[in-house]
Amino acid sequence: MVAMRAQHSEFNILASEANWAWPEALRDIFEPRGVNLLVAHSAGEFVDVIKQKRIHTTIVDMDSEISGLMTIRIIRMNYPLLPCILLASEVGATMLSKALQLDVFSVIDKPVDMEVLQDQLNRLFIKRYHSDIFAQ
Repeated sequence: MVAMRAQHSEFNILASEANWAWPEALRDIFEPRGVNLLVAHSAGEFVDVIKQKRIHTTIVDMDSEISGLMTIRIIRMNYPLLPCILLASEVGATMLSKALQLDVFSVIDKPVDMEVLQDQLNRLFIKRYHSDIFAQ
């Protein structure tokens, strides 16, 4: 499956800004694979970046400036098929139900286990883009 990696010249993932070492942790997964990490500070910035650049996946933090679900709802208005992963420190039935209604690909508990995130990214990219770029 290594040949699959060569088919795409550029993958872009847009993630929420966080007040911890989140972007640095993501770069440790992305940089060796040549995946570009873009960081948004607000829901409006998410939409602006998506308008300007092809984004393959978003990773939205529930604890970001605006509720993560609200950010995904705003993204869904114009980009209903864009895959989204949601990070949440308190995952309850109500939040999972809302995430399901918004067609969130995956909800991951915080603090984020980077192996779980990588596994979810691998599943998403194989399913959606036929790429094993996140295979371990």
